[in-house]
Amino acid sequence: MRFSIITPNYNSDRFLEQTLNSVISQAGDGIELEYIVVDGGSTDRSHAILEKYSSDITHVIREKDSGPADAINKGLALASGDVLAWLNADDLYSPGTLHRVRLAMECRPDAAICFGGCPILDEQGREIRTGITRFKEFFYPLSSRFTYQCLNYLSQPALFFRRQAFEQVGLLRQDMVAAWDYDFILRFWHHGDAVQIPGKPLAAFRWHDQSISGQNFSVQFQEEYAAVRADAGRFSVQTFIHFLVRWGIVGIYSLMALSRRSDMKKAGQPCA
Repeated sequence: MRFSIITPNYNSDRFLEQTLNSVISQAGDGIELEYIVVDGGSTDRSHAILEKYSSDITHVIREKDSGPADAINKGLALASGDVLAWLNADDLYSPGTLHRVRLAMECRPDAAICFGGCPILDEQGREIRTGITRFKEFFYPLSSRFTYQCLNYLSQPALFFRRQAFEQVGLLRQDMVAAWDYDFILRFWHHGDAVQIPGKPLAAFRWHDQSISGQNFSVQFQEEYAAVRADAGRFSVQTFIHFLVRWGIVGIYSLMALSRRSDMKKAGQPCA
């Protein structure tokens, strides 16, 4: 089975090498890997790192873009795999992830998407926010289009999609700031089921102040609500539930941000 993995990168040299290694190491054992890295004009050490791994990267696109959705769309337009995904330049795949995805997709030809566990890491690679991870995992056995409309419980780094479904879904929306991935995944539920891969996590998501969710969580949940309203209907049960969940999560995230700023102030560090 051929996999196309896309990594959008812009000035992420702190984490980029770890990300590249986590993808490149997936090749073999029945996995044909097409790896596409899209760099939006980085000014840090990213180019040197990409040059170091050039023999293991199938395509490198180096040009300005309008943001991560634009960069990922460039990779998707080039991708030729049977199964596609993207992994941001600060996230990681677990060893053997693509092999596990291959087995799941072969067993479930009706599945449009495949997903698994995805812990949250800090900048040093330590797991954080375990409560949020466990909360999302609670909904895995209940996975359905209805459930996903009510709540965004799938973590994008640990999500893979079949080419046939992607050809029906189309590219990511570039008019959204932070929820273009949620909108994209919502559209897949119209073209097939989702299959969960149990057991150890497939990937890890890195949370830091410069990440999209770290900077724009309020906008993200606003955009997610708008996406659900368009997908499920303005007066649907799913939209109402999502509205309630949205404000609950925004409230929790806001309290966490205030607590983090307070801790930084006490430590004498500049607040983000």
